Amino acid sequence: MVCMLSNNKIKILIILFVLINLACGLNIPFIGDGDTPSKSGGSSTEQGDTSEIIAESTQKPTPSETVELESTQPDEESSVENDVVSSEKLAKDQVFITLGSEPPTLDPHLSGDATSAEYVVEIFSGLMAYDQALNLIPDVAESYEISDDGLVYTFKLRPNAVFEDGKPIRAEDFKWSYERACDPATRSHTADTYMGDIVGCREKLQGQATEIMGVTVVDEQTLQLTIDEPKGFFLAKMTYPTAYVLDQEAVERGGATWYTNPNGSGPFKLAEYSPNDAGMIILERNENFYRQPVPVLERVIYLVNAPINGMTGYEQGLEPIAPGVTFDAIQIGSANLNRATDPNNPLSKEFETINEYSIFYIGFNVSKPPFDDPKIRQAFNLALDKKRIVKLAFQGTVPVANGIVPPNMPGYENPDLSDYEFNPERAFELIADSSYGDVSELPEITLHVSGVGGAVGPVLESIAESYKVNLGVEVAIEQSPWAEFLQDLNGSEPSYQLYQLGWVADYPDPQNFLEILFHSESSQNHGGYSNVEVDNLLNEAKASRDPQTRLVLYQQAEQKILDDAAWVPIYFSVENWLVKPYIRNFQPPPMKIPKWQYVSIVEH
Repeated sequence: MVCMLSNNKIKILIILFVLINLACGLNIPFIGDGDTPSKSGGSSTEQGDTSEIIAESTQKPTPSETVELESTQPDEESSVENDVVSSEKLAKDQVFITLGSEPPTLDPHLSGDATSAEYVVEIFSGLMAYDQALNLIPDVAESYEISDDGLVYTFKLRPNAVFEDGKPIRAEDFKWSYERACDPATRSHTADTYMGDIVGCREKLQGQATEIMGVTVVDEQTLQLTIDEPKGFFLAKMTYPTAYVLDQEAVERGGATWYTNPNGSGPFKLAEYSPNDAGMIILERNENFYRQPVPVLERVIYLVNAPINGMTGYEQGLEPIAPGVTFDAIQIGSANLNRATDPNNPLSKEFETINEYSIFYIGFNVSKPPFDDPKIRQAFNLALDKKRIVKLAFQGTVPVANGIVPPNMPGYENPDLSDYEFNPERAFELIADSSYGDVSELPEITLHVSGVGGAVGPVLESIAESYKVNLGVEVAIEQSPWAEFLQDLNGSEPSYQLYQLGWVADYPDPQNFLEILFHSESSQNHGGYSNVEVDNLLNEAKASRDPQTRLVLYQQAEQKILDDAAWVPIYFSVENWLVKPYIRNFQPPPMKIPKWQYVSIVEH
């Protein structure tokens, strides 16, 4: 899942006017009065041991095993946590305020970026999900069974699963949703990647079939999916938004912007979508959510591109936007890290950090000169002093990327990985030995990034400066709005020569990085990289059910990808948060999964 950072400005008077009016219409508690929610359900605050997740996804459940969700009630550990939380009195107003960004879309079948997923995973749902401890769990499904040959998945849907308006979710709804995702008219850039394993999906995407053969409605509450070959990570793919269920009537009634007034099925529903006019997106608790934990928060309010500094809004309040309140949690950058981590500063007690399953990188379009020559790509790796750049930009708090797969990926390691150590002398040698012969013969080089004309940030500035100093190469930086940037990147022939992007795991498996981003047939392979040996290794790993075999194959593939210099990996991302002390159970996950249903606010 691609990710970015972007900020636009909006007028403060517009926000103030709309917030006041919405408060009257929606009864927003921080301006008016609100109802006190009842506490029902909860979740453990422990992340748990995730070291076996890869093994479980590749070995468990075994064929012909029926997996039941034992109960829709919290488990014993969660009950203990509930006792702790219940000893604290919940605040009357369960409204969480934070910063947000405008998403390119809220259509699950079109979303493929982290900004869109922030909202989509809360509003919609699918057969499977990840819980707060990153356990893969049934979601709309109540149970599932896998055939002996690992090809047929039979899902039993929860009898109580409904859309937010109370309409039952049936197997036919999933079939219609999958047919829509794979309809070429939908123009999904993610359907092939995340649903292509289902027999007949790719034929429909290519206009060669009118329906997906591998999707069968057995009865109202039984859905059967047939895949092309055994894949241990198939269930994990069913957590991705492309596999979410949609209400056909709501989609067809709403037209091209149906998702601004959806009939979702997630723990929250979309109450207000005004990222431009009002500068906010509001999620509201779905009273018809079908499984535990049901949300305690009444609303989550995202101020989108708010004209107020995040730290100011967190520490001093949101005057004059919303008098008397502050942000309940904000992400912070390196500029405020010293203050937030200083043990003598009270803020340090509110500081939380999480190593994401994500990577920030510079991608090469291998069909565009001069990066059609692997020696030039290798030289551009060697000429970048990544350690210095990351140290200066993040004060040493972010790990430099010496590979592709994040080092905290459960069940995966590659300790013998050979990376490009900073060596500008060797970079010049490679350029001299390349088809271009000398730096002076290189064409003009432009690095494309998302943005709207503001500062590009210290990392990108340092990258451009490093190439100028170490290679004598001027790298121009060109910005495009996020939605346009993605549109070009996802096109059949991207125009970008060099681009900066991030990738956040969709599920905790190295396949989600190595195969999806580098297989020559993957639609997410934005740079057009191709290596037959790498494809073969990835194909073998995909088909293997043995965790150790998969590990070795992925290790080999990762090394070959680095040798070919398909990317310049820069750093593995870390999220740093400040969270108010009255917030309970807010655990920023390392990837985009539902999180608000676990959160509550106690009296303060």
